[in-house]
Amino acid sequence: MKQKIILFSSALLLGAAGTGLAQPGQVQGGDPFVREGPTQAAPMLQGMPGTAPAPSNLTPISLTGVQSASFGPPRSSSSGTATRVVFDLPAGVSYTLTPTFNGLRLDVQGARVLPTVSGKLGSSVSEYRAGGGQATLITPYPLSLTGGWQATEATLANGARVLILDFGAALSGGASPELGRLVRTVAQGSVPSAAVQPAATPPVVTKGATTAPILKAPPVLSVPRAAAPTPPVPTATVVPATLPPGDDVAPAPGGPLPPAPALPGVNPEMPSALEGQVPGTARGALLTPPRIGKNPGQTRVVLDLPPGTAYRIVPGGIGLRVELTGVSVMPQVVQNISPELRSWRAEATPGGATFMLLTASPTTPRSGWRAQLLPPTSGELSRLAIDLSPALADLTPLTPQQKLLATVPAISAARGTAILALSASYVRPRVVIDPGHGGRDPGAVGTVIEKEVVLDVALRVAALLRAAGVDVVLTRDRDSALSTDKNTDLTMRAKMGTPGTQLFVSIHVNAMDARSALRGYGVETWWNPNHPLSSTLAALLQNNVVNETGAYSQGLKNSQSLAVLRNSRIPAALVEIGYTSHPVDGLNLQDTNYRDRVALGIATGIREALVTGIVDGGAVGGAGK
Repeated sequence: MKQKIILFSSALLLGAAGTGLAQPGQVQGGDPFVREGPTQAAPMLQGMPGTAPAPSNLTPISLTGVQSASFGPPRSSSSGTATRVVFDLPAGVSYTLTPTFNGLRLDVQGARVLPTVSGKLGSSVSEYRAGGGQATLITPYPLSLTGGWQATEATLANGARVLILDFGAALSGGASPELGRLVRTVAQGSVPSAAVQPAATPPVVTKGATTAPILKAPPVLSVPRAAAPTPPVPTATVVPATLPPGDDVAPAPGGPLPPAPALPGVNPEMPSALEGQVPGTARGALLTPPRIGKNPGQTRVVLDLPPGTAYRIVPGGIGLRVELTGVSVMPQVVQNISPELRSWRAEATPGGATFMLLTASPTTPRSGWRAQLLPPTSGELSRLAIDLSPALADLTPLTPQQKLLATVPAISAARGTAILALSASYVRPRVVIDPGHGGRDPGAVGTVIEKEVVLDVALRVAALLRAAGVDVVLTRDRDSALSTDKNTDLTMRAKMGTPGTQLFVSIHVNAMDARSALRGYGVETWWNPNHPLSSTLAALLQNNVVNETGAYSQGLKNSQSLAVLRNSRIPAALVEIGYTSHPVDGLNLQDTNYRDRVALGIATGIREALVTGIVDGGAVGGAGK
C-alpha cells in the first residue's frame, strides 16, 4: 500500500471553509446517498507526518523513560536497478535486521522511530514505513538471508555512524561479516537456504489442540552498536504453530456483516466505464464538493454533475483520478475520511476540474473500485457514484479461449521411483489438489461456507489441468472428509502426495473474528520448509491468482507450521482465496466468475511450476500459458 503525501498551501485550505457542505445525515432531494461534512486536516510535511523539525539550536530534553534520540527517515539514491538507503545511527541505538518476502524490517531499540509512510525510494524500494519501534523497506521481490540486499555500517569523517543498505534483485551478500555474526535461523518469509537447516520437524497442529507445539523462531540478523564479543551458541526461541488463519474462527454473533450495497444499475460482469458524459449542453457550472457514504468495508463517493459534463476515470497506484470537462471547481483538500478513502482533493484545470481520490491500496481498471453514472432523482444533476474498496475484485467472465491452458508435456517415468520406472517411458505429471474441510467440518462460515466454495474451485482447477494433460488427484470430490478425526484427516491428505507426484496444492477460504473482520480481505499463500521448492511454488500460485482476479494481495506467509503442508514430502502450498467474513470479499466468493478466475490462477500457477522445474525431479517442458 502506497501513500502519497501532498503539500497544499494555506490559501487552499482556507478556501475550503466556505464550500457549504451539508451537515452529517442531511439528504438532498430524496437521494439515497448520505451527504457528510468530511473532517479537514492540516497539511503534512513529507517524511514526517504531523511532526515539525526541531530548531537546530535546541538541546534535546531527556526525561526518565522517554527516548530523546530519533531514528529515520532515511536518505536514498538510485543507480539503475540498485537503490541505496542510508540511516543515521544516534549514539546508543541498536537494531536487528529481518529479511522477508516483502522486504527488510528493522527493529530499533534506544531511539524513537519517527512515524513515516512514504512512497518509492528507488526502483528496488517501493515503499518505506516506520513507527512503533519498527521501520520497513518494501521491495518488489523477496529477500533471502543473502540475496537481494547488502548491509554495512560506516563511520563518517565527523564521527557519525551510518547504516548503509543496498537493494537490487541481482545483489547478493546480505549483512556484512561485522553485522551478520548473530544470524541464527532462516528469516520468516524468506526463501529456504540450504546453509541453514531447520531444527526439527514440529509436531502436527490441528483444530482444537490443547497444547501449543513449537518450531524455530524466525531468523534475525542482530546488529550491535559497538564491536560485539563472539556470540554464544544461540538457543531456540519458540512460536506456536497452528492451522491456517480462519479455520478456528467462530461465526460472528448474529451472522456475518451485511454485504456491501451494490450500485444501482451496475452489472458486475461488465467492467465499469472509464469515461462517459452527462446528456445536455455544458455551461461551466461550479461543482459542489463530493458526497460521502460509508458502509463497512466500502466507501461511496458521489459527484453531482450538471448537463454536458464529460468524465474520465484513471486508476493508478495511489487511487483514482477523475478528470471532468465542462465544469469548474473551487480547490479543496479533505483528509482522513475512511479506511478505504484516505483523502480527496479538487483542483481546477484549464478545461474543467480534477478530483483525486487517494485510496488505501492501488486500483486497476477492473479492481479496487466500481462506478456508475446515475440519472437525476430530481432537478438536472446526474450522479457519478464511485464505490471504493481494496476487496473489489475482477468479476468479469472469462472467455472460452482464456480457460484453455497449453498442454503440459509428459515426463520421463525414469525420473520417478522404481515402480514408475517399470511403467511406460513417459507419464503425465501428477498433482494433488486438496479442497479443505468437508463432511462434518464446514471450515470458515460467513457469507459463504468454506467447504462448499473450495470444493467448487478445486473441481474447476482439476478440469482445467486435466484438459492440459495433467493427472489430477483430488483429496475429496464430494462433501466428505478422509477421517472424522481432524488430526488423521490432515495427515492422510498430506500423504496423498505419493511417489511420482509432482506438487501438492491445498485450497482454503479465510476468516477473521467479528472485531477484526474489516481488516481481512484478499488472497494469501502459505508454505512450509517441507521441501526446498515449496516457497517458489507458493510465489507462482500467489502471483497468478492475484493477476487473474485483481484481488488484494496479502502476500506469502510461512510463520505457522501447517500440518497439511509440513507432512508433505513434495513441493506444497496452501492458497487462501478470500475472506468469508468480509462484506465485500464475501460477495466475491459467492460470484461464479470470481471462482472461475481463482481456478484459472491456481491452474496457471501449477502449470508454470510444472514446466519451469518446480517439481519433484526437474522441468517437464517449455514454459508458457
